[in-house]
Amino acid sequence: MASIFGNKIKVSVFGQSHSAAIGVTVDGLPAGIHVDQERLKQFMSRRAPGRDRFSTQRKEADAPEFLAGLVDDVTCGAPLTAIIHNTNTRSGDYDNLRDVPRPGHADYTAQMKYHGFQDVAGGGHFSGRLTAPLCIAGGICLQYLETLGVKISAHIARIADVSDTAIDPMIEDASEVYVGDKAFPVLSDAAGEKMMQAIDAARMDLDSVGGVIECVITGLPVGLGDPMFDGVENRLAAALFGIPAVKGLEFGEGFAATQLRGSQNNDAYTMQDGRVVTKTNHAGGILGGITNGMPVIFRLAIKPTPSIAKEQESVSFSEQADKKLSIVGRHDPCIVPRAVPVAEAVAAIVVADLMI
Repeated sequence: MASIFGNKIKVSVFGQSHSAAIGVTVDGLPAGIHVDQERLKQFMSRRAPGRDRFSTQRKEADAPEFLAGLVDDVTCGAPLTAIIHNTNTRSGDYDNLRDVPRPGHADYTAQMKYHGFQDVAGGGHFSGRLTAPLCIAGGICLQYLETLGVKISAHIARIADVSDTAIDPMIEDASEVYVGDKAFPVLSDAAGEKMMQAIDAARMDLDSVGGVIECVITGLPVGLGDPMFDGVENRLAAALFGIPAVKGLEFGEGFAATQLRGSQNNDAYTMQDGRVVTKTNHAGGILGGITNGMPVIFRLAIKPTPSIAKEQESVSFSEQADKKLSIVGRHDPCIVPRAVPVAEAVAAIVVADLMI
């Protein structure tokens, strides 16, 4: 399994959803980064399960235990390793999935690739549980980037057919749209209420919904990234698609740019306080794979949770026949809210790697 990414900062995620622990090793972090443990704990809590009726009722503290790489809460230059103990597993809920795969999940492809030796409990290494270690690494990178003047914020842009207020693509400071202090990470609370109603409706119907996450990065210098295959979009895309359930990614105007003429989509240049800026930001802060100094904006499409209690059509490997499947266990009716900090974390890891 390819569980390592990064160039100068290399992140290795290990463990399975129901293993004794999950964790991360981060090699290449500069020495001298002070890690605010309370801030990291708060960041981790945004992704943690069991917070409300919109997430799985599996309750985990998700408190990282650092084994190496920190001395008095400061990085020492050695590889940083942290683990999170799994304490609330119910592996028996997944016994039948070795024989009857969940539609929309990796059960079938994992069976074909790993010939039955994969861990099916909780989804094993395919589980969104593995995004918790990513949030350890990303939470630290977020704190490091702030010392360099770089800010990253994400929010729920849409759930089902309900949209939040869009981030201003010309925003100068991403902290202006920080929603991490909110129980439900949206800019418009009115839109958030409608989103919660949509999630509740799906949950009561034994179903699930997906959505879109929008993320902005400000404070980046001009010149990060390299063409052709090491551009900022390339690097972000490779890492962001490692988040389970991500099915699409767009930068700036994205697919909507296909409906514009070049004269509408091109961002005109102007001088401002002695520096070159653009009057608009349809490009999303990146041209030719290289940052142009404007805010980097991207959006992630998150599919509906495949693990639903509604009866579905599947097959039995052992019987070689069609079979109905009703999934038991604890699953999110919508994983979008908990994926917001994960998007921030992964973006932070990639940007920190580019900045070094």
